[in-house]
Parts: sequence; structure tokens; C-alpha cells
Amino acid sequence: MESFYRTHTYLVEHTDAPVRRALMDEIDWNDRLIGIKGTRGVGKTTFLLQYAKEKFGSDRSCLYINMNNFYFSGNSLVTFAADFYRHGGRVLLIDQVFKHPDWSPELRQCYERVPGLKIVFTGSSVMRLKEENSDLRDVVKSYNLRGFSFREYLNLQAGLSLPAYSLEEILTAHEPIAQDILSQVNPVTYLGDYIHHGFYPFFREKRNFSENLLKTMNMMIEVDILLLKQIELKYLPKIKKLFYLLAVNGHKAPNVSKLAEEIQTSRATVMNYIKYLTDARLINLIYPQGEEFPKKPAKIMMHNANLLYPIYPVAVDEQEALETFFVNALWKDHRVNKGGNGSTYLVDDSLSFRICSENVRIRNNPDVYHVHHRWERGKNNQLPLWLFGFLY
Repeated sequence: MESFYRTHTYLVEHTDAPVRRALMDEIDWNDRLIGIKGTRGVGKTTFLLQYAKEKFGSDRSCLYINMNNFYFSGNSLVTFAADFYRHGGRVLLIDQVFKHPDWSPELRQCYERVPGLKIVFTGSSVMRLKEENSDLRDVVKSYNLRGFSFREYLNLQAGLSLPAYSLEEILTAHEPIAQDILSQVNPVTYLGDYIHHGFYPFFREKRNFSENLLKTMNMMIEVDILLLKQIELKYLPKIKKLFYLLAVNGHKAPNVSKLAEEIQTSRATVMNYIKYLTDARLINLIYPQGEEFPKKPAKIMMHNANLLYPIYPVAVDEQEALETFFVNALWKDHRVNKGGNGSTYLVDDSLSFRICSENVRIRNNPDVYHVHHRWERGKNNQLPLWLFGFLY
């Protein structure tokens, strides 16, 4: 146990979390079993350590452990949790819980056998804690940690503490909101860098960002998808090739029959792989209003704009990058569908948006919000794109 405490103390003391994530205040920390899901690279480990540092400091009632530790290859998580509680432990932070083979039933046993213990664990976005997990469905509270919003990135880079705004606030009061922000910083000068490399917190590391992101993307497929979905290793090349084809084909409806032919599998398997890539937060599926999976989407796009550049950097389409930024910003709290009648996207079944690159001519339509790249401020139903990066 002492070796775990030594590791915990070292990690907490050396945690570098310059941006306090908004999720920290959204979680009800009174719940006894809390799952924090998120795609690889968004900072789940740092989030756990930041929570430990902020709420407990050097208090030994809180302990961080990682399921990568070989100790858990031969020891039960339930036994460890009970022993930790007997020694005064009250909050157990478990990182990468899915690395433990019996993580789900053992978490359930911890919940039932050690009622005085609170457990907070992290896992992959591929994990379906509510939909597919009968062990935890009725006891776990699940949350999603996303990558940096543009607001969080801007606060970090400019040394500010700008607040988030709801979509309603942005649409009804975007002019005074923009004016207030512009009095402190010009977000337009930061937007291009964010679209290229600002979503994943590891852009701060002194390593080649694109190479690091490529490694992360491969791990999403090789570990998060194959391990958690229990797919045989021999199918890995097919999934990777499918992801590549979807990426380079741009924002359009997939030709499922052609994709099935190219990766030599069935149409049904292609659709299953597309769902896995969506769960891993590698792609987003855009449907016409009223439709959803397993129907074929109206278009497929990367989950966030950063993913566009390592795959095919010489051919990144600006319009696609801007739309990917917009959809990713809305995805957290809003439903995004394919638009119609001159709009690009329909949000929450009622709001129409058109994303406009620099040289697009606009015919004014009061029923459509026009979102402009490079605009510092807007007027009426014409809004600057950067402002949608303040939704969380």
C-alpha cells in the first residue's frame, strides 16, 4: 500500500494542470461511483490528479491508482479497495479501469461490499457504461471529458479566465459578448492554431504534435476499439483502412458498398466499424433530421479538426476544417443534423446555420444564422465562428 501512496504523492505534487476543466464543477462528487469517459489524449489522468490535489492535498484518505500496475494482474481490485478502506481510505481514484480484466463486476462488488468508499474511475469513450453494462447500469454516474474547447485553449495561451456561454446567450447577445472578449484579446489570431493543434492538451508537450497525435489515433483503434469490442487482431488493418478512406473522402455520405469492397468485408461489418470509430471519438456522423444509426449518415466528418492534419496534411480543405470545428463545439450539449434550404446544419431541430469561409457570398436569409470565419464580431444573424468555441 505504501508504494501506491508514494506514487500518488509524487504524481499529485508534479501535476501540471494550467486550465481548470469545467467538468470539475459539473460532476456531483457526492455520488459513490463515478465514471469519467473520454477519448485518449484529452487529459483524463491529469483530471483525476487535479481533483485529488484540489480536494485532498496530502490527505491520505484519497488515493490514485492505475490499472497498468502489474500488481493488479495477480490481485483483486475488491480486496485492494477493502484494504484501502480499512486503513482510512475513503476516495479511490482508478485510472484506465478497463485494463483490469474483470473491472465491471469487481467495481460492482466494491460498491456493494465497501459502502463507505467512493470510487472515481476513468475509461475509454468506447465504453458503454449505461447502454451495455448490466453490472453498473443502475449505480454508476457517467460523465464525458472532452478535449480543450477553444475558450480553454485561448485562456491558456493568453493567460485569461474568460467564461463559457450557452448557445442561447451567444445567439441573442453575441454582439456585446464579442465586444467584451475583444476588449481583452483578439480570438481570431488564435483560432487557426486551435483548429490545427489545440483540442488535445498534449500540444503543450515538447514533442512533434502530429506524430504524437498519429500515435494517439492508432492507440484509439488498436486498444480502445479492438480490446474493448473484443475484435481479433487480424481485422485491425481493415478498420485502419476504413478510417483512412473515410477521412480522405471528405464530408459526404459514405458509399457503404464500395467501402465494403475496398476493405473486403460485408456492408453490415462496415457499418459496425463506423459505429466503433464514432464511439472512439474519431469520427462524427451527421444524419438528416429524424434519422440515426444504423441508417447510413448524410455525411461523415472527423470528430475534431486536429484529426484532419496528420492524415493528409497537404490536402486539408478549409471549409471542412471550419465545419468540423463548428460541429465539434456544438456536439457536447446539442443535436446536430444535416441542414436544408440553404443551411449547412440544423441544430436542436430548430436552428439553421451556414458556415461561411472567407470568400463566400451571402444572400441574407433571416431564418439562417451565418457563421463567418475570420470575423471578429457579427451583427444580427451574422456571427463570428470563434464565438462558438465558448460553448464549454
